[in-house]
Amino acid sequence: MTEEKLKKITESMRSTLELLGENPEREGLKSTPKRYAKAMDFLTSGYSKDIDQIVGKALFSEGSSEIVIVRDIELFSLCEHHLLPFYGKAHVAYIPNGKIIGLSKIPRIVDVFARRLQVQERLTTQISEELTRILDPLGVAVIIEAFHLCMMMRGVEKQNSYTITSSMLGAFRDDPTTRQELLSLLGGMGGSRRG
Repeated sequence: MTEEKLKKITESMRSTLELLGENPEREGLKSTPKRYAKAMDFLTSGYSKDIDQIVGKALFSEGSSEIVIVRDIELFSLCEHHLLPFYGKAHVAYIPNGKIIGLSKIPRIVDVFARRLQVQERLTTQISEELTRILDPLGVAVIIEAFHLCMMMRGVEKQNSYTITSSMLGAFRDDPTTRQELLSLLGGMGGSRRG
């Protein structure tokens, strides 16, 4: 984000604090607008990331066609409806079709899409579609479990409710046996539960 954009967000937050009845000049808030602008820059940094650059040369020829799973990938995002956080875990699986990806790239891809204003449903689909584009695999599955602060702190105020979304493509969608094998391997997910 450019310095000009950071400056405008800082000024806007100062105005917001005043509209809320606060004094942005008091000690505890004096630097808050600038800190907020920098935080938003980081929390929405996915807009400026290039996935092809992130993946780089981490694609490898491989004859294996067994399921590859990276589970319990921590994610943090901002709900686009209230700009409140949602957080949880992503479980990502794919079946290679002559090509594999360096395992560390999968969480990086998750972060690119999580670091945007999001809804969990779109986030899940974007990850699966991007992996399909990069790998052309036999199948991709993405399952996300997340807690939404917009449900926990306001609205219905349900602190123990969490949301599960899934996107199944290729063999995971078309072959019930393959899908069942994935779900069996993932077992008692619940990885996003607090505690």
